[in-house]
Amino acid sequence: MSALGADGSQPLLELRNVRKSFGSELVLQDVSLVVPEHTVTVLIGASGSGKSTLLRCINQLEQIDDGLVLFDGVDIADPRIDADETRQRIGIVFQAFNLFPHMTVLDNITLAMRRVHGVPRAQAEATALDLLGRFSLADKASQHPDRLSGGQQQRVAIVRALAVSPRLMLFDEITSALDPVLVNEVLSTVRELRGEGMTMVIATHEMGFATQVADEVCFLAGGVIVERGTPDQVIHAPADPRTAEFLRRVHEAGRL
Repeated sequence: MSALGADGSQPLLELRNVRKSFGSELVLQDVSLVVPEHTVTVLIGASGSGKSTLLRCINQLEQIDDGLVLFDGVDIADPRIDADETRQRIGIVFQAFNLFPHMTVLDNITLAMRRVHGVPRAQAEATALDLLGRFSLADKASQHPDRLSGGQQQRVAIVRALAVSPRLMLFDEITSALDPVLVNEVLSTVRELRGEGMTMVIATHEMGFATQVADEVCFLAGGVIVERGTPDQVIHAPADPRTAEFLRRVHEAGRL
């Protein structure tokens, strides 16, 4: 039985004792996580701590070795579950934009809707144009990605993920490849999604941003969730010395 939220509801996402290895390297060690609907969980930790692997396991881009990944109460890590159907409900955006350079912005966004989900072109384009308008990108629909700034390309990648109406969004260090000047325009898009109630799990090194958007912050080290709590608890008053040391290094790098 899934853990219930404070209001007695079933969480949208729950991980139970998830383990994942690559060869002899244990990357995730008995990770458990509960993400209620309409909340934001932020994953922090040094590179190699397991954040990206955890997101890829949630989206079924990586198969776990043990444990459960419950989405709406169903174990989507069960090999009998259609992973492609799962990915229709869980959007993911990576630090690399992964846009097709030979396609326009509009075609990049509508491709999956048309080819995978069978949405008629006119309907797919109407959805895409509506989303582009919401995120101040309507004038970029006919342009190719190389004509856009990095921040604009990342926002297009977010729009592409949103176009299939996912219930959960995963963001993996989506600002790490951007010039610092462009970071805020991408983060403002995520803030807007939070305001609309989108359920999100976000891996980030932007501690100020994490403080603004997170309902829960989880600090990972060595594939283990070492500490979890509100942003005030974890970021501003960490209890574990490993969390404190990580935040000290982040502060020295100017990211806190």
